Amino acid sequence: MATDPVCGMYVDEKSSTLTTEMEGRKYYFCSANCKLQFERPEKELRNLKIALMVSWPLTIAVAVLTYVLRLGFGNYIMLVLASIVQFYAGQRFYAGIADAIKNRSANMDTLIAIGTSAAWAYSAVVTLFPSIFPAGGVYFDTSTIIISLILTGTYMQRLAESRASVAVSALIALQPKIAHRIEGDRVIDTPVEQVKEGYILLIKPGEKIPTDSVVLEGESAVDESLITGESMPLAKKAGDKAIGGTVNLTSSLKVKATKVGEDTALAQIIKIVKDAASSKVPIQKLADKVSSYFVPVVVLVGILASLYWYLFWGVGVNTAILIFVSVLIIACPCALGIATPAALLVSSGRAAKAGILIKSGESLQRASKVTAVVLDKTGTLTKGTPEVTDIVAAAGYDRMEVLRLAAIAEANSEHVIGKAIVSKAQSMKIKSEFPKKFAYAQGSGVTALTKSDKKIIVGNRDLFGNMQLSGLDATLQEFESEGKTALIIGEDEKAIGLIAIADALKEDSRKAIDLFKNGGYSVWLITGDNQKTADAVAKSLGIEHVMYQAKPKDKLDKIADLQREGSVVAMIGDGVNDAPALTKADVGIAIGAGTDVAIQAGSIILIKNSVYDAFVALRLGKRTMSKIRQNLFWAFGYNIVLIPIAAGALIPVFSISMYNLLPMLAALAMAFSSVTVVSNSLLLARFKD
Repeated sequence: MATDPVCGMYVDEKSSTLTTEMEGRKYYFCSANCKLQFERPEKELRNLKIALMVSWPLTIAVAVLTYVLRLGFGNYIMLVLASIVQFYAGQRFYAGIADAIKNRSANMDTLIAIGTSAAWAYSAVVTLFPSIFPAGGVYFDTSTIIISLILTGTYMQRLAESRASVAVSALIALQPKIAHRIEGDRVIDTPVEQVKEGYILLIKPGEKIPTDSVVLEGESAVDESLITGESMPLAKKAGDKAIGGTVNLTSSLKVKATKVGEDTALAQIIKIVKDAASSKVPIQKLADKVSSYFVPVVVLVGILASLYWYLFWGVGVNTAILIFVSVLIIACPCALGIATPAALLVSSGRAAKAGILIKSGESLQRASKVTAVVLDKTGTLTKGTPEVTDIVAAAGYDRMEVLRLAAIAEANSEHVIGKAIVSKAQSMKIKSEFPKKFAYAQGSGVTALTKSDKKIIVGNRDLFGNMQLSGLDATLQEFESEGKTALIIGEDEKAIGLIAIADALKEDSRKAIDLFKNGGYSVWLITGDNQKTADAVAKSLGIEHVMYQAKPKDKLDKIADLQREGSVVAMIGDGVNDAPALTKADVGIAIGAGTDVAIQAGSIILIKNSVYDAFVALRLGKRTMSKIRQNLFWAFGYNIVLIPIAAGALIPVFSISMYNLLPMLAALAMAFSSVTVVSNSLLLARFKD
């Protein structure tokens, strides 16, 4: 059984004739109104507004004739006015019944149409054939007020839903329409949908980047805040990646399109947000199960209640009809149907705004139950690229000179450690040079000869043999105990200093770990690195549980062990070797700067390269599930409490006269319940990162 994405009612996929396909996915609807709301929400809103402009003036006129003027021929005027409301403003409910018959299922329109029709038909018979019910009053006011109230509630719900979907609309609005394609000496304006991979594009200052690209020429600042949530503009130069939909701020860029259409990051974000908003969470199964049997049960309860009071308590036909109408109207399960989708829509949109992509509602529910967090090290807690962390000079030497000589020796090196030394020298504006000679010793380091014939050695203890370290031994041991790669710098067979290199921690790693621990999560570091490095990182972050030299299968096995012990596990990683663990974990959280394999394996994607956002995602999961439970409690509680009242439970207390107002109050309560559920869900938009 499929679920209507608008109202949440069950729809039989085999018999349903109301379907639509969007972005490769097929949706099923219980009524044409729901289909229209899904495909063209702005037209549905306009139609509702017109219906309200007709129904409320006529409803007020009927109420005045009923309670104020009381004209002798007033029943005939009310019949005409109420008929317009019933069959024009309320025609959507009859269309819903027709759809239900075609689909061989009952929907929410069924309850409203049957209930109001019963009140209208009884009143019409009393008006046109008074001899049939000589003592009967008319209830045109009941049918018209019910329809007007329900339409008003639906209109307010649609307005609230349009606010809820603003995040998706904002993402769609980011997609530019035109790209400036460079072809030879010409610049040709080309619709974005016609841009192909490999096209060379010109991005002017202030314009949006049309599609995912790589910068070929130019340097500029780019605002990625609406895509990644990164507050500060990022500098872009040749070789850097640019995300489609972001804004070029300061200078022109020449870029090469790398991904187009549905493959772009923005298109994938929009798809993920939409899928999450329309997906189900396990807790919704209860609501779906109830909804599938709800309508026929309610109709049966209404019939039995009216017959009971008519046959055994001697109430009149008119009161029996009002009992039937009240049960049907008060039981309309609108709030039940939208309790989960409304919260998921707001939550997934809010998450996307914070740079967090949630692939499904089920991921959010699992995230709310996580008790253990497993983290990879490289690229997750650390930046993933080695950096120079310490420079120590021996007595009589200068730190900058130590770095300069090391940069000369490593100038030709392709090793990541050598590149880190050269990068550090460049960042400190140290003038370097290429060596006259260069030799690489596998696993030990490099030796080089400067243009002035100085011999430079950069490497580990093995490369220096028994050479005296000039009092640097203690510092060298300290660096090694901290898990850093410590290099000895020598000049002409004499050690002159040390350079320590490490994969530096991200700025927010310590904050994230503290939050996980304070939040009651069990935190594990599982890495392929050696014991010294793993222990050093764990110690600096305060992580108590550590596994080192772990292969992909080891990570997977450890997660399985934790799950067998009763833990609900979130795995946070970024590499290909993390993919099996991300899939095995209850919640796989992939760092967006990681590999495509890891991103595909994750159920939650962090667009920013920030492990703190993993904590935000878990906290948002808890908040969302709290809202869904509140919504379902309200929807179920509302029906559990009010259906017995509508069926006459309070007649012995308040007498039959309570039914003079109960149908109208039922309609008001039904409309209010739907608006309350949507409004409660909208509070998720205030969630703080």
